[in-house]
Amino acid sequence: MPVRLELPPTFADRLARAQRPLVGSWVCSGSPVAAEIAAGSGMDWLLIDGEHSPIGLETTASLLRAAAAYPATAVVRVPSVDTVLIKQVLDAGAQNIMVSMVDTPELAEQAAAAMFYPPRGGRGIGSALARSARWNGVPDYLHRAHELVSLTVQIESATAVEHAADIAAVEGVDAVFVGPSDRAASMGLIGQQTHPDLLEAVAHVYREVHPTGTKICVNAFDSTQAQQYVDDGFDFLAVTSDVTLMAQGTRALADQWSTQLREG
Repeated sequence: MPVRLELPPTFADRLARAQRPLVGSWVCSGSPVAAEIAAGSGMDWLLIDGEHSPIGLETTASLLRAAAAYPATAVVRVPSVDTVLIKQVLDAGAQNIMVSMVDTPELAEQAAAAMFYPPRGGRGIGSALARSARWNGVPDYLHRAHELVSLTVQIESATAVEHAADIAAVEGVDAVFVGPSDRAASMGLIGQQTHPDLLEAVAHVYREVHPTGTKICVNAFDSTQAQQYVDDGFDFLAVTSDVTLMAQGTRALADQWSTQLREG
């Protein structure tokens, strides 16, 4: 007797039901062990980073499998509005996609179209061959796929900030992620994520996006700044990464033991 398979709620579904901001961690190492630990840590969501890491399609599928048994919702980031790559990542089993460097409403429309099958979009049909539909194990996947995926786009440049409200209003865009690092760099403030001018730029995006009803996120590894964003009303945050935690932890221990051994 065939097993009826059902996919978990999308990130958009979770955001819609959330009673508080959702807190997440990046997974950049490519390690399924790290992804599984993060997924079971109590974090609400994970960002599997396909932009600033060596993570490719096969690794993405492995990380999604590692996280699947745990409550955290996995989101996969692709580095640009690449319709072929978005199709492949969806077919690898990602339900939730984040697209970097979406500067205009037109790019947001292209990203949204890549998420959906015709006639709504241009996603290629291969569900019988792919993990997305669990190899046709998910009933009526082709007709329900639009309910089983979600799209987050990143606002990271001066052009994107200018068009923030229009980007957020594009049909098929469920959430907007503000990227302070690239925005700071574009302002001549590289590495200064708490500079007053950058904070005002982030606040401007919030003021533009929030009235549209689209959920809005910001990246904030500084805990004090992250709390401020919570107080300001952001819907979800990314507050750390697997590689950050490992780097900070191992360096702190190495420094502690180096000091103890010198003094001992």
